[in-house]
Amino acid sequence: QVILPLLRSDLYEVMQAVISRRLASSMPVWKEDSAAVTVVMASQGYPGAYPKGLEITGLAKAKQLGLEVFHAGTALKDGRVVTSGGRVLTVTAIKEDLPAALREANLGVAAIHFQGAIYRRDIGYRAIAFLRQSRGLTYKNSGVDIEAGNTLVQKIKPLAAATSRSGCNAELGGFAGLFDLKAAGYRDPILVSGTDGVGTKLKIAQECQKHDTIGQDLVALCVNDLLAQGAEPLFFLDYFACGKLDVEVAQGVIAGIADACRKAGCALLGGETAEMPGMYPPGEYDLAGFAVGAVERGQMLPQLDRITEGDVVIGVASSGVHSNGYSLVRKIVEKSSLDFSSRVGVSGDQTLGELLLTPTKLYSKTLLPVLRSGHVKAYAHITGGGLLENIPRVLPESFGVVLDALTWKIPEIFCWLHKEGNLSEEEMARTFNCGVGAVLVVQKEMAQQVLRDIQGHETAWLIGKVVSLQKGSDNVKVLNLHRALQANRSLCVHSHLQGKIQMGKVKVAVLISGTGTNLEALINSTKKDTSFAQIVLVISNKAGVEGLKKAERAGIPTRVIEHTRYQSRTEFDSAVDKVLEEFSVELICLAGFMRILSGPFVKKWEGKILNIHPSLLPSFKGANAHKLVLQAGVRVTGCTVHFVAEEMDAGAIIFQEAVPVKVGDTEASLAERVKEAEHRAFPAALQLVASGAVRVGEAGKIYW
Repeated sequence: QVILPLLRSDLYEVMQAVISRRLASSMPVWKEDSAAVTVVMASQGYPGAYPKGLEITGLAKAKQLGLEVFHAGTALKDGRVVTSGGRVLTVTAIKEDLPAALREANLGVAAIHFQGAIYRRDIGYRAIAFLRQSRGLTYKNSGVDIEAGNTLVQKIKPLAAATSRSGCNAELGGFAGLFDLKAAGYRDPILVSGTDGVGTKLKIAQECQKHDTIGQDLVALCVNDLLAQGAEPLFFLDYFACGKLDVEVAQGVIAGIADACRKAGCALLGGETAEMPGMYPPGEYDLAGFAVGAVERGQMLPQLDRITEGDVVIGVASSGVHSNGYSLVRKIVEKSSLDFSSRVGVSGDQTLGELLLTPTKLYSKTLLPVLRSGHVKAYAHITGGGLLENIPRVLPESFGVVLDALTWKIPEIFCWLHKEGNLSEEEMARTFNCGVGAVLVVQKEMAQQVLRDIQGHETAWLIGKVVSLQKGSDNVKVLNLHRALQANRSLCVHSHLQGKIQMGKVKVAVLISGTGTNLEALINSTKKDTSFAQIVLVISNKAGVEGLKKAERAGIPTRVIEHTRYQSRTEFDSAVDKVLEEFSVELICLAGFMRILSGPFVKKWEGKILNIHPSLLPSFKGANAHKLVLQAGVRVTGCTVHFVAEEMDAGAIIFQEAVPVKVGDTEASLAERVKEAEHRAFPAALQLVASGAVRVGEAGKIYW
């Protein structure tokens, strides 16, 4: 009761690891920087004779405090919890340190009552006294956990071993790694090395908490560069740096590195994990990779003396943005109506973050045989600097290339970036690969044969030719790029919208308390094929109201959660939240819901709750808006749809519709016309939010 709450691992999996004798490679993971205290509450007279059947109160309050209450000698009698044993229950608190946990546990014990309850008041004090004793600092005190580092090494050893190849066995743990070139089959090799990092693509991986693919980006950036010299990647080293080592995250990243090494045909020969407190914020890490390859002396690329005017440029497809230009990508997303969690694609089964995290393609195994055929004069990896700056690196100074963007398929993500960022053609071509991850220069007569060889493994096209450079002319000209991006633009937008219109409609719950006139307007608008939203649930805090009947007639599931059955707003809201999660709800509309939501509920659903108010906010907040409007003598009122904040009627405004105040208006006549406006405004605002056109950002700012 005091130890197991600190266990992060699944206890069943720990037991299985013990039974199968693999505990050393699957050690239990415990909560870090946490302490637990448990206090036992016993019956008066225990361990001797003691009374039974005494009512226990305060259990809900202990739960509100975030405490775990373990029942031992308790029973249910007539709907009440009563005592039925000597050791009645225990209260467990988990906090950042022992003194804090002790304080919380004692608060919980003080909140729980039954007649004659006894418990010790000295629990934990000897431990606290011990902790307060002056003693020497340790490396762990400074923020470096050597045990965590050792645990990580044990976890990644089998991953590295799986990358063994001829020339090395990829065993971690030594001071340095060894590679036998002769055993790898080389006679007169030239060693080729390269290093790179993933850049700010890491920021997206960390924000999306998706760490399993970023390792391939690191490996691909390095080994794809080696191919430019005609070299086969032999082994790889990684550097993982963080402020505080999270073994699970690091293991995921390095597992991705190891898997990519295996795909690329190179061994993960070693690496460095650097835990540096204060260097990186919590949750952030940085990566660097180092690759070494080899090429026989007579097979090195580029073969500059063979390149001539009329040679053909073959483009090999990229998987997307790969790993360059992400500072610009992140700036574009920040200014757009989407975020990394926005659903994209025809089926809506992928988020924008997942799309942008598509790993960089590994070209070594598929292109190396072609590069060794003798038919390729040069290979360029389209990395940082895009098409404009990478191709000239493998050409003689007197030659350039002319490419035609209409000859290859540009992935939709590039047309979206082009449109959203209002980027020029030059900016696109200098920053991104635009769908071409690598280019090969070949003799015109051999172009079709080489293309067929590549197309057996990769998507590729004939995309341009080598030309003689005139003085002052550009090394790389990309014709029809704007036209190609425009041609794909409608497809890009179409796919995003279609994803919403088909399977990816945003799931909405409507909370009501009465007749639900606004509910009816929302139902009618979401029935349309063009709607971005779908009402999947209606919740009422009152049974038998007309709004529930309207939902049932429309075939929408309903739930009644009566607030009178709960002791507090927080308990009621927790019950509502549980049902919302059951239906995978993404947005909430308050349509005549006559309850004030608790702070924790509003905070959890921040930017996801819409409410409508019968005035033009920020004027005339709260109840009796129509009365206040008439008393103020204003000529125009209306309604406001806004996001819900903890302060009443203070959330960011999404949509407003004005209604003129007529001479002789009464509260009733004015309310009737404002209600008609609400029936138009609420559905319109819901569509704006569900489509991603409007969202609330930091500090309650609205982004369009």
